[in-house]
Amino acid sequence: MVVRAQPAQAAVQIFSGEVRARQEPALAFRVGGKMSRRFVDAGARVRAGDLLAELDPRDLRLQAEAAQAQLSAAQAELSLARAELERHAGMLERGLVSQSLFDAKQAAFTAAQAQANNARAQLTVMRNQREYARLTAPMDGTISARLAEAGQVVAAGQTVFVLAADGEREVAISLPELMVGRFEVGTPVAVELWSRPGTRWPGTVRELSPAADPAARTFAARVAFDAPDTDTELGQSARVYAMESATTALAVPLAAVGGEAGDAYVYVLDPATSTAQRRMVQVMNWGERDATISEGVSPQDWIVAGGVHLVREGEVLRAVDRDNRAVDLSGTP
Repeated sequence: MVVRAQPAQAAVQIFSGEVRARQEPALAFRVGGKMSRRFVDAGARVRAGDLLAELDPRDLRLQAEAAQAQLSAAQAELSLARAELERHAGMLERGLVSQSLFDAKQAAFTAAQAQANNARAQLTVMRNQREYARLTAPMDGTISARLAEAGQVVAAGQTVFVLAADGEREVAISLPELMVGRFEVGTPVAVELWSRPGTRWPGTVRELSPAADPAARTFAARVAFDAPDTDTELGQSARVYAMESATTALAVPLAAVGGEAGDAYVYVLDPATSTAQRRMVQVMNWGERDATISEGVSPQDWIVAGGVHLVREGEVLRAVDRDNRAVDLSGTP
């Protein structure tokens, strides 16, 4: 049975997504340690500078005290080296010591000065690390995830909270491999919230992952849209509508499309010889009954409507229509 490809209606791709914040920083301590207290939970509203969690500060306090002691010792050594240098400078002027001994004292003073500077820098680092035991919110927003609990030992850089920052909202969607090539950053789309059915807002594809998810084999994308002031909550479900051009799109039955190694194809009958010719096609959309083809076929082609897995390249076929009547392949569309 053969059919001719028919002009497709405007193809609309619909993707389910989730409302997310544009900025979602993962918050972590800059030093490791045992988390002694947690002040917020998932869903909490926070302001910039709010205290979120603390590490046990005892070890960091002891390290700062040790650094302070090392600085005091280095400053004492520097004072002694300075006094020795000044004393030998006077003795050198009176010829009581050699130039080489004075040079040695000068080198000792320089080394003591460097040791004091190093100890001072180490004390500054330890004091900073003592402050790093307090995790604060970098901006206003909502805690969307909590990944650690009080009493847990966390490493430096390990995510403790995920913050959904206030401001712009967008929709996170996943694009299948077959369709990702038709999207790029800036592609116009429309967004509809499940809580506001029938109302769509214009949006654009803001971000498109260059690599597929290893488990789902889909490409993550972010859609920016003009979110309404109300009824837009984090985690809310949404639909993203992507319009396709209908000027060159043709529809063929689903059973007419075969697949091999990730590529789609149809069999077209040669009007002169009635032989089957495999034609690679680009599928824009898979519908319930039809597949929308953007490249590979024309309205004049007679396409095998089913059983393509049984057809072989170059095989001579007898063409019939849906009523099992012979089809004149040379006829006009």
